[in-house]
Amino acid sequence: MDYQSITAKILIDIKAINFNLNNPFTLTSGRKSPVYVDCRRIISYPKERNKILTFMQNYILKNKIEFDLIAGGETAGIPYAAFLSERLNKPMIYIRKKQKGFGKNSQIEGYYKKNQKSILIEDLATDGGSKIKFVESMRENKIKINDTFVIFYYDTFKEEESQLKKLNIKIHFLCSWYHVLKIVKKEGILNNKDILEVENFLYNFS
Repeated sequence: MDYQSITAKILIDIKAINFNLNNPFTLTSGRKSPVYVDCRRIISYPKERNKILTFMQNYILKNKIEFDLIAGGETAGIPYAAFLSERLNKPMIYIRKKQKGFGKNSQIEGYYKKNQKSILIEDLATDGGSKIKFVESMRENKIKINDTFVIFYYDTFKEEESQLKKLNIKIHFLCSWYHVLKIVKKEGILNNKDILEVENFLYNFS
């Protein structure tokens, strides 16, 4: 299998991908969803985690993505940024969702220089909207940012609608719903009726 399929299989096996058609999950937005993705579970599985990190490392090297800093987004992106920082021998910073409100009132933690180029590491992305504050904070602090890398990308909306695309941010990812559903169908994890319901939700996701 290719790295996309292996990653999808890992996420399914460790139950980072969840399906519940009878009792849908409630998303942060309040919307009901028959699927829920929890990439934070990966940190608890060393063997699977290291395989995924190797895929990320190889992707970065193969695609020659250049950067001076690795930035982790609070909170889910921080461990993956730290792991990659160690593997690639690159300095790391992390970005808060908002200023901490005391001390130096920083939103960006760690040492960096103006005009250094960074890549933003996160666990997953839907339409990229949650990444906007991170990108804006970095640019306000004179950090160059044009790439973000996630393990899982929904990839179910029109590209021209992506808020990150409007900010000239390229989303790199290991796998998407396409790869997960391919495994789901191959292994008979869901019946055809449930698969159609999930696909109907995902491809009308906004």
